Amino acid sequence: MRRHALVTGAGSGIGAAIATALHASGCSLTLLGRRQEPLDQLASTLGGRCLVQPTDVTNPKQVVSAFEHASKTLGPIDILVNCAGMAPTAPFHKIEFSQWQATLDLNLNGVFHCSQQALPTMREQQWGRIINIASTGSLKGYKYVAGYVASKHAVLGLTRSLALEVAEAGITVNAVCPGYTNTDIIQQSIKTIAEKTGRSEAVALTHFTDSNPMGRLIEPIEVAAAVQWLASDAAGAVNGQAIALDGGETS
Repeated sequence: MRRHALVTGAGSGIGAAIATALHASGCSLTLLGRRQEPLDQLASTLGGRCLVQPTDVTNPKQVVSAFEHASKTLGPIDILVNCAGMAPTAPFHKIEFSQWQATLDLNLNGVFHCSQQALPTMREQQWGRIINIASTGSLKGYKYVAGYVASKHAVLGLTRSLALEVAEAGITVNAVCPGYTNTDIIQQSIKTIAEKTGRSEAVALTHFTDSNPMGRLIEPIEVAAAVQWLASDAAGAVNGQAIALDGGETS
């Protein structure tokens, strides 16, 4: 039976890699994101069985509408991957409350809104997968990203609590926690550090790789492979877990 997977933050980076992997495993896909153009580009690359749904996951009305349309178009949603997120940087004393709230709204409340919409059908079917992209920021602290780390700690707490509530319904809820990952956001950060400090981009890269015992960035395809496995029947006994992909950073 073909599963229907909905991926938030699917337009680029980790989300796009996850969508590609799930499509390759035979899933029909609903691609959610704020910007339509990158979603359209991904859908055209993947081919059939894709629905593009521009959606702001911090907006409950938009989320309800998106999930209803996705279910009517491709059938009940079996797999939800909450990947949409943001990671603004600033010393704690310089964080504006509006920025703090925006980070919580996207990283945490987006997971809340989407999970609430996905669960009723999963309960009816007695099968479902919710996979939250939480990052190593859910397992430890980092300087200058207090809002991001706070939101990701909360996502992991939600993951663990919800997993206990729905376990008897054949639904699993897990978190994947990658370290610094080779995405456009990191590449832009490397360029910014190089420009501000006068150091080379190679030296700036070490700001992100030094914390990884393997001395490298995580690749999006590695995150996607973990999600692909968690979404499968083979991972049916894995529930409430935080799976770290960080080269041993948090071990």
